[in-house]
Amino acid sequence: MTTVRIALASVRVPATPEESVRLATSAVAEAGRQGALVVCFPECFVPGYRWPGTTAPPPDPTFLERAWADVAVAAKAAGITVILGTERVTDRGLQITACVISPDGTVAGWQDKGQLDPSEESIYPAFATERRVFTAGPLTFGIVICHEGWRYPETVRWAARRGAQVVFHPHAHIAEPGSYRPVTFADPANTFHEKAILCRAAENTCYFASVNGASDGSGITSAVARPDGTLQCYQPYGKEGLLVADLDLSVATGLLASRCRTSPM
Repeated sequence: MTTVRIALASVRVPATPEESVRLATSAVAEAGRQGALVVCFPECFVPGYRWPGTTAPPPDPTFLERAWADVAVAAKAAGITVILGTERVTDRGLQITACVISPDGTVAGWQDKGQLDPSEESIYPAFATERRVFTAGPLTFGIVICHEGWRYPETVRWAARRGAQVVFHPHAHIAEPGSYRPVTFADPANTFHEKAILCRAAENTCYFASVNGASDGSGITSAVARPDGTLQCYQPYGKEGLLVADLDLSVATGLLASRCRTSPM
């Protein structure tokens, strides 16, 4: 049996771009101290998600380069792989992405977001053009970002069919006025989202690790689902911290994903 430890950085939603970097480097260091092989951050954690209807600083490629470098230094010091939810400016426009940083501090690659929520399209106009999987020691993993994992399960299956034992799911969600405030994971009175976490794992016989920032009243928290679709652990609602999980890779067989006969994914 091969067991690996992962950490989901359920840290507070940053108030400023500068705070996002401070919180990220601190969480990377703590994840390293706790023996995690990989730590994953929420969607666009650096410089902060551009919530529709709010005003955020304009995209700053210079700041982003410096932020990625700072997180890379922290990754090397901690000896850990980092999945950093961030944005980047491309020739096609502003793009939601995840930067994968290796334990030696180098960038292993990017997973750009290919399926945007309609509310995001005017803010982040660039779409991904390809998908990939990554490795960290004995672990093979994929990344699907927010709306992709909620509404397009094919994105998770794509990674599982290519050997991913865990699919990480950085997302961003805060409470809306009058929204339901759960205290129990996958509450039937809540939205479908937390049930989807369990489904994405069970559909593909892989782990599904979904990470959101900590904020008061949010209806979706960070959680890890086992390959049989049961809940392994979740972060208490609104509580900051690392959600740490030990994954038994022997049960992440990808069996159901591999048996799909009709999906082009």
